[in-house]
Amino acid sequence: MGDPVTEYTARLLRQEQEIRSLSAEIESLKKPQTLGPSQQMDELRDENTKLKYRVNILKRSLLLEGRTADCGKSMTNINHRLQEVFGEAIRAACPELDDPPVAVAANQQAKFGDYQCNSAMALAQMLKAQGVKTNPREIAEKIIQNLPDNDIVQKTEIAGPGFINIQLKRPFVSKLLSKLLVNGVQPPPLEARKRVVVDFSSPNIAKEMHVGHLRSTIIGESMSRLFEFLGYDVVRLNHVGDWGTQFGMLIAHLQDKFPDYLTSCPPIGDLQSFYKESKKRFDEEEDFKKRAYRCVVRLQSKEPEFIKAWNLICDVSRREFQKVYDCLDIKIVERGESYYQDMMTKVVKEFEERDGGFTYDTSDLAALHQRLFVEKADMIIYVTDSGQATHFQVVFAAAQMIGWYDPQVTRVEHAGFGVVLGEDKKKFKTRSGETVRLMDLLDEGLKRSMDKLKEKERDKVLTPEELTKAQRSVAFGCIKYADLSHNRINDYVFSFDKMLDDRGNTAAYLLYAFTRIRSIARLANIDEAALRRAAETSEVLLDHDKEWKLAKCILRFPEVLSKILEDLLLHTMSDFLYELATTFTEFYDNCYCVEKDRQTGEVVKVNMWRMLLCDATASVMAKCFDILGINPVGRM
Repeated sequence: MGDPVTEYTARLLRQEQEIRSLSAEIESLKKPQTLGPSQQMDELRDENTKLKYRVNILKRSLLLEGRTADCGKSMTNINHRLQEVFGEAIRAACPELDDPPVAVAANQQAKFGDYQCNSAMALAQMLKAQGVKTNPREIAEKIIQNLPDNDIVQKTEIAGPGFINIQLKRPFVSKLLSKLLVNGVQPPPLEARKRVVVDFSSPNIAKEMHVGHLRSTIIGESMSRLFEFLGYDVVRLNHVGDWGTQFGMLIAHLQDKFPDYLTSCPPIGDLQSFYKESKKRFDEEEDFKKRAYRCVVRLQSKEPEFIKAWNLICDVSRREFQKVYDCLDIKIVERGESYYQDMMTKVVKEFEERDGGFTYDTSDLAALHQRLFVEKADMIIYVTDSGQATHFQVVFAAAQMIGWYDPQVTRVEHAGFGVVLGEDKKKFKTRSGETVRLMDLLDEGLKRSMDKLKEKERDKVLTPEELTKAQRSVAFGCIKYADLSHNRINDYVFSFDKMLDDRGNTAAYLLYAFTRIRSIARLANIDEAALRRAAETSEVLLDHDKEWKLAKCILRFPEVLSKILEDLLLHTMSDFLYELATTFTEFYDNCYCVEKDRQTGEVVKVNMWRMLLCDATASVMAKCFDILGINPVGRM
């Protein structure tokens, strides 16, 4: 055999040369002097259509060759592969259509096959619009007749008005599983490494984080993890409220309560109370209010003692915020409103020069300008409540109007979310009607998690250190999952009882399921090295229906990633994770992995390919947990 790289390069060069030749021939056919009698014109049109089709095939072949060369260890997106195969067949069946639609989806019911191509109905409508009479079933038959040779489709069948049911080749699926087991859970190949800015959390300085910040913090962190896994360069930004008139009253109150603050760090233990005290004075004491306004002016003038007072207040808040971020394992860089103050003048001037002045939010515009032109972001995602949707629509429209970015090139998006409700279906508050402090919520989660673990008598089998890890994993995992398993656009009801239930679509159930799957290898006394050797040398047989169902579910992971990247709806991953866990349970209940002697309890037989299915399931579940920010522990 020759050098594969040389062979591949030569093949690409031949294909590119043929594309140039065919393109030149197409151009010559367009020239008026080449046209003869009507019959000849019809023949030339047919030839032109065929040439265009061949050019498209070659171009797509080049793209596929390049993608195949780059994908290496990446997981294969089966849906995308089917779209390539059926796309070629559709273009051959309907050469008169430019860029015909290719619709492929996974089948939910096994009796209809593994996947389904649903393009025939749309193609029939498009042809009808061109005056071509046909029906979807005829088109579906043509598509099947033009399917190229491939290693993925075992069988096709036309159903209903023109649906094409698809059965996959089992060796193809088996090979993909082996690739996953050998290489680990790898992201799909990345066409270009893009820079993504995710703006999330964003509490206000001098105010404690409350349950309203919970969703932004959890959703934003999970989105960032998703982008990082896919290979993007991610910048997590915390746009805290650290500037404005409220700091005048805070500094004035600081000066009165702790007059030696410049030489001795003031013991501000409860910043929320400190804020309430200063606000009360601001509302009731006219002299204090005037002094507060003067403090704002001196702060904005950046007088050293006022900057120091401002920094002291900000630092107290940061320490409190960090307690929450440490619990939830949040990584974020603070860039508050103060960061953009010096940029605002330039932004206002630019709008005045181009449009005569506008009243858009200059702080958010300055932040957007910095992210576009300094960070050079390809994507900017704002994770805030849906109530701010109109505000961001105006900001984005202003930026586009002035020519800062083209939405076809740069993705700037508001990922809005609903509110957190109490079990009474009203806005989540304490019994006294106060907003729920986020730290109180997390502490309550820890308490209830420990109660649940002790109820299951886990304290009798785990060491104190293991018990603490399990407590934190369950508590914070359940709080995160309860949020992420709901469509972020909708409101959701916060209930500790539901989220800690180990039945149904909860983190508690999934964490226990994951622990059980991991324990199967320990039961069989098989270590990671033995599993890896088996993955490299053994075929993953998929003869049983439950083996086949589990294998297909595992390999849908890249399709899930692709969908979330498109719509930023993370509940899709939660749904997939739950489906994977329940599908595994079906498999485990019907297919023995480890056989034990009934009398001695000793392991007498291990089904290695089923052990590999267990390992593949656990690997994909672990990656889903990582993206969702949930930390499973070895024993629970």
